[in-house]
This record gives sequence, C-alpha cells and structure tokens, in this order.
Amino acid sequence: MFSQLFFCFTEIVKNFLIFSGYISNTNSFPRPLTKEEEEHYLIRCAAGDEKARNILIERNLRLVAHIVKKYNSSGKDMDDLISIGTIGLIKAISTFDINKGTRLATYAARCIENAILT
Repeated sequence: MFSQLFFCFTEIVKNFLIFSGYISNTNSFPRPLTKEEEEHYLIRCAAGDEKARNILIERNLRLVAHIVKKYNSSGKDMDDLISIGTIGLIKAISTFDINKGTRLATYAARCIENAILT
C-alpha cells in the first residue's frame, strides 16, 4: 500500500512538472485520446500496464486544468489545486469501469471535483 502511494506521488510530481509547462500555454496540451484509443489504453491499464496508465494520465491533464480554472478564485493556491486534481484523475483511472458505458472524462471530472472539494 505504501509503495503504491509512493509510486503515485512520484508520478504526480513528474506529471506536475509536465503539467506546469502546459498550464502556461494551453496549446501545449497533448491531444485528447479518441474513443478507440481511450478504450485500448483502459483495457491495457486494467491488465496492469503502467505505460498505458501514464498515457491516460497525461492525455487527461487538460481536463484537470479545465476543472481547476473553475476553482481558481476559491483562495487556494493554483499549484495545490492542480496537484489535488491530478490525484483525483489518478483515482478515477484506477477505479474506472469500462463496462459502464461512459467515457473516462465524464467519470474523471466528477472524481477531480470531489478531490478538490474535500
């Protein structure tokens, strides 16, 4: 459990550094995944593929930025909101059920907002 949390934390830090560069220029985000690509990476992620998981995280950072912008005036530090939102995104990817028939972004948006609000 601790090793998983530590790994998640290091991934968050790595992704945060990447994300920090993206936030200054919104045109720098990687393109979102198509429905077929998303499904492919979700299946691989469910099978334990860390590379697929990282791709899902990186390609959905734009969603974190979009949601964080809503809470920018809440008085919290923007960097903290980004970190918390990224944790919500990671939780969403870890708990997403592809068989429910919804897109990851729909599910992840709620998880990101819940992480920011709690």
